[in-house]
Amino acid sequence: MTDTAVPVTTKKDWTSDQEVRWCPGCGDYSILTAVQMLMPELGVRREDTVFVSGIGCSSRFPYYMNTYGMHSIHGRAPAIATGLAVTRPDLHVWVITGDGDALSIGGNHLLHALRRNVDLTILLFNNQIYGLTKGQYSPTSEPGKITKSTPFGSLDHPYNPISLALGAEATFVARTHDMDRKHMMETFRRAHAHRGASLVEVYQNCNVFNDGAFEQITARDARPHMLIPLRHGEPIRFGPDGERGVVIDEGGARVVEVAEVGVEALAVHDEHREDPSLAFTLSRLATGPYTPTPIGVFRDVERV
Repeated sequence: MTDTAVPVTTKKDWTSDQEVRWCPGCGDYSILTAVQMLMPELGVRREDTVFVSGIGCSSRFPYYMNTYGMHSIHGRAPAIATGLAVTRPDLHVWVITGDGDALSIGGNHLLHALRRNVDLTILLFNNQIYGLTKGQYSPTSEPGKITKSTPFGSLDHPYNPISLALGAEATFVARTHDMDRKHMMETFRRAHAHRGASLVEVYQNCNVFNDGAFEQITARDARPHMLIPLRHGEPIRFGPDGERGVVIDEGGARVVEVAEVGVEALAVHDEHREDPSLAFTLSRLATGPYTPTPIGVFRDVERV
């Protein structure tokens, strides 16, 4: 009789012998540590786990995981990972990508992987800049962004990755950030457990070319006031004492003072709602990473 028990592992077992080559202070280190710490808890084998990446700073990730992996080509990681996942459904396939890699040249591949509901766990590192090529604006950079490629300020309207994924009717969509390891690990755990296409947007600081892009909402003192936790089945409220909340009406989602409207007026989060329209409405609440921003799981539904 074959022993099918998964061996007990530690973070060290999932860490490769390669030198990590990111800029000192990069948010990628935090995400890498969160994943390496999570893997021993998932009950999976290293030889059954694959990390596929495209091009960019985030895409160095497979080198640092002691698993199978592929550093592929610009934007094509979802396509390559799709081929692997559909031919080897026994494997645990992760896609590591960035805002430039996934949403520019790779946009078409990402959308169709989500639409087809391929069993992939996609981590999208969003730092709102092209870091590897030294600081050009990206598809998520804000209008007016001054960079080497937009010296007079970007004229482009940015993507909202959460809205984009929900528009493609992805079955699992979530957001986390690199300053909260516990939140990252729990979000990644849920994404991995989901059967189908999972997309997690990770707000990630590029301290060299776009330092502090998310500081107004992710700084320790700012979080209670600016991050809106999404908890299934609970009224959507936030603030140090839960004094603020979110209502959804014909005008969309808006932030209110709970004392003025009452708890009964607040929207109750339903991540399992089949219709993605309310999740999409929540994804449009923040005008940028400088106003109160929902964080957590927006949608988690089953679809064959």
